[in-house]
Amino acid sequence: MTTDAHGVRPIARNAARGRDTTEVKDVRVLITGGAGFLGMHVAEALGARPEVSLVVAGDVRRPGHPVDGVVYEDCDVTRPDGLVALLRRHEIDVVVHLAAIVNPGRDHDLEYRVDVDGTRHVLEACVEAGVRRVVVSSSGAAYGYHPDNPEWLRESDPVRGNDEFPYSKHKRLVEQMLAGYRLAHPELEQVVFRIGTILGPTVSNQITALWKGRRILAIRGSDSPFVFVWVDDVAGAIARAATDGPPGVYNVAGDGRVTVRELAARLGKRVFTVPAGALAFALRVGRTLRLTVHGPEQVGFLRYRPVLANDALKEEFGYTPRMTSAEAFEAYVASHPEVVRG
Repeated sequence: MTTDAHGVRPIARNAARGRDTTEVKDVRVLITGGAGFLGMHVAEALGARPEVSLVVAGDVRRPGHPVDGVVYEDCDVTRPDGLVALLRRHEIDVVVHLAAIVNPGRDHDLEYRVDVDGTRHVLEACVEAGVRRVVVSSSGAAYGYHPDNPEWLRESDPVRGNDEFPYSKHKRLVEQMLAGYRLAHPELEQVVFRIGTILGPTVSNQITALWKGRRILAIRGSDSPFVFVWVDDVAGAIARAATDGPPGVYNVAGDGRVTVRELAARLGKRVFTVPAGALAFALRVGRTLRLTVHGPEQVGFLRYRPVLANDALKEEFGYTPRMTSAEAFEAYVASHPEVVRG
């Protein structure tokens, strides 16, 4: 198997078993974080696949509106006790690992336990229980927010993260862990998705919070481009990964990108442009006074956003998102008309 610098290369065959992955039938799937925003959509997408015979959604809570036909189980990835038993009890052969803390707060230790330790516990359990494949939701944040990022990031580009931005750092650590498992445990197939900003009818996160004010914040001298992907496209890609898709690492994003000024124009709002240094100082003071959980590292988050190329997703993995980045944003605006001014 040919690999890139990170031990990753999309392939169309399961070399360890000597067969096409498209022959897999009677798939039994466990979703960690299955009661969350993305987990609910993934459960629905998996339930619609004829080759999937069982969907188990594991989480620390139960959803208000369970998906029909899905089995719900208690599952806390920070506590490894019981993970192997859960996998064996349901004879799980594919794990979709979505459990993560997306919106960072002040408890970075908890975020580490969920994002990094939780992934380690899931991988250990998969190996011990003989799981065939694991599908992991990583993020474009794994590449990091760096001024020397290429205009379009591809899977062969290094995963650098940012130590000052815990979510980005954790995704880098997780990807390094996954690379180690690919070498030590080739029998456990991996599909790793580096996902762009997910939009959907009920999504609410630190990105969408930027659009709720009267003006849109911009950093002087930066276009701050975004790549968006609609939640149903992410769920569709994950459903394919859990069934007949080839293993490998893939960016998941809609075609194209949208700059912060294009977003502001669509929302009918003025752009509030500030120098990077002034914003960093204001955030440093705000966090010191506990007025915000964000600090000066957020300047890089806004200024050097990773822009994901999706060529490999379409050409090698075989999945084309139905919505472009611009169309995903339009769909978000249609479902959140309150963000549009006037």
